[in-house]
Amino acid sequence: MAQAKARGRSRARSAKRPGRGPKYVYAFANGKAEGSSALRDLLGGKGCELAEMTNLGIPVPPGFTITTEAWRAYVDGGKRPPAGLWPQVLAALARLEAAADLKLGDPERPLLVSVRSGARASMPGMMDTVLNLGLNDRTVEGLARWTKNERFAWDCYRRFLTIFGDVVLGIPRHAFDRLLDEAKARAGARTDADVPPAVLRELVASAKALVQEKTGRPFPQDPAEQLRLAVNAVFDSWFAKKAVDYRRIHRLPDDWGTAVTVMAMVFGNLGDTSGTGVCFSRDPSSGERRCFGECLVNAQG
Repeated sequence: MAQAKARGRSRARSAKRPGRGPKYVYAFANGKAEGSSALRDLLGGKGCELAEMTNLGIPVPPGFTITTEAWRAYVDGGKRPPAGLWPQVLAALARLEAAADLKLGDPERPLLVSVRSGARASMPGMMDTVLNLGLNDRTVEGLARWTKNERFAWDCYRRFLTIFGDVVLGIPRHAFDRLLDEAKARAGARTDADVPPAVLRELVASAKALVQEKTGRPFPQDPAEQLRLAVNAVFDSWFAKKAVDYRRIHRLPDDWGTAVTVMAMVFGNLGDTSGTGVCFSRDPSSGERRCFGECLVNAQG
């Protein structure tokens, strides 16, 4: 325990930029990253390894990582983003858009991003993630036209509403799940993937009505506002009860904080040729040197 406390007192520091304050955001795209695995304390496990893989030439979706030092400044400032953070985020977002050749909020070819947590030590499932950020009533139509896949676009939107409503707006997940179950019953669908586009449109409308009912405000349609709220929510997830309990059990310091990684979405729900999963370079059971993985077809998360 004493060693853990000592590690906690050793704080990573953001790079100082002459006359411009701390560097809070580190980008990675097109085979070049501003970070590396040496910056684990600053970029978190996810952020530093994404940077390392980018520098190794491994195909990694473009993105950027907001540092643990930005989290600390956010907390010290009464849960307000520190001065200089948002301009850096917007600059990194512009680089991400250029690398992906897409634009957040574009009604024709919209960029969608994930917003993910990442402490310096692995805390699996303890903090929050937001997927498909950037969808609204205009971009969902553009995504459907661009991909020629109406069902995919509306499925992404209903997923985004559910995750954003739960993680960012504090609406219990089961309220959205109940709407999905009712929609599946109306459609006679056995699985989520069987729900047709017309019913997904109705489900999205029901989810937006739920947000209005529970928060007194409409679901935010501005992708930049969605991003700001999501980053704050992922910062705040460091204080979730399950995360606090996990740190206590595993003797991890409470002042480490989390980085936040924003990166272009890769879609596992595009159909039966897509999926989501995890892959290891060793067999996790035997240690044998072979690739080992598991996946779900036509799924996200």
